[in-house]
Amino acid sequence: MIDVEAHRERILSATPTLPSESVSLHDALGRALAAPVATRWPVPLFDNSAMDGYAVRAQDAVAGASLRVVADIPAGSDADPPLAPGESARIMTGAPVPSDADAIVPLEATDLGTQVREHAPERVTVLAAPTPGAHVRRRGGDAPEGTEVVAPGADLDARALSTIASAGYDRVEAHRPARVAILSTGSELIAPSATPRRGQIPESNSVLLSAAVREAGAHVPSVLTIPDDPDALRAALGTIDADVLILSGGASVGAFDVVKAVLSADGIRFDSVAMQPGKPQGFGTRADGALVFCLPGNPVSVAVSFEMFVRPALRRLAGFSVIDRRRLTLPARQSWTTPPGRTQVLPVVIDGGGVRPSAAGGSGSHLVASLARAEAFAVIPADVERVEEGDHVTVMMLS
Repeated sequence: MIDVEAHRERILSATPTLPSESVSLHDALGRALAAPVATRWPVPLFDNSAMDGYAVRAQDAVAGASLRVVADIPAGSDADPPLAPGESARIMTGAPVPSDADAIVPLEATDLGTQVREHAPERVTVLAAPTPGAHVRRRGGDAPEGTEVVAPGADLDARALSTIASAGYDRVEAHRPARVAILSTGSELIAPSATPRRGQIPESNSVLLSAAVREAGAHVPSVLTIPDDPDALRAALGTIDADVLILSGGASVGAFDVVKAVLSADGIRFDSVAMQPGKPQGFGTRADGALVFCLPGNPVSVAVSFEMFVRPALRRLAGFSVIDRRRLTLPARQSWTTPPGRTQVLPVVIDGGGVRPSAAGGSGSHLVASLARAEAFAVIPADVERVEEGDHVTVMMLS
């Protein structure tokens, strides 16, 4: 057997980064940024008010002072009214602060309060004196012109896209997401809604993998279910145009494991990985450059194999700087056994700040009901013989 890290490194060393393209911000959600984004101008662009209130000269705005209101400045205005001693301007949040003002007195700190008025009053009395600079957002206070605000490899989520728009762009250079074909193999597989005969089971791996691939930021152009027939598998493989192929089932040493039989002849390497579940693994590159992952058939094995090996590769392909799930160290809330000499990847639930197995039946690869309850995978090193209650374990969070 090879260890988990050796198999992972072999995969990642063969995984390139896909090309980038210019896309609108509205189409960039979920992609990885390919080139740094720097501000085209200072953010904010100008000194502006952080409050609805009155722009004043702080030295004039002592408590009890009555100031003449000489201007009304709404957001979007380009007005810059002069303010003589004893004068103020009513101002709205986001509006440019007059050059002669150095502070804002909020509405609630005046005798007029927050009552809505269509027109500015003639005078206003200050109830609480502001300090110089109070409630003024300074030009460039968030980011000076030319500041890098989003780095290459960043996940273009809603917050990153908002920052890029504020920096002055409506398009961005982003990596193309991977196109992933999913093939579930097995003559025992039937549609989930069908009624199984003896020996048949609902096909769930393609559902799991399709969702997991999309969650990882990739696209799924094709999903196929194929019986244990070498000719049918070869025919299906010949129709696929994708960056990645993920096959589940038929990767072990059984007499009917056609995935291994067919793809070994195409140069795909099959290994026994020191991991439970998910010992049988296949990986390689097709002649067209597509990455090929051959996973076991049991659903928990598929889920574990995807998280440990496939997802990091999809993230690398898509150009993300962070390719791994967040990991924490948490105490075990109960004891459980571990497989000798193999890394255990166990579905767990978070319980009072610690973790416990999500399945009462242990860590079998067939315990599919445990997946719905799992909030994380506990990753137990191969040299740990048993996890005792209170032991600290590494946990890979699933969200």
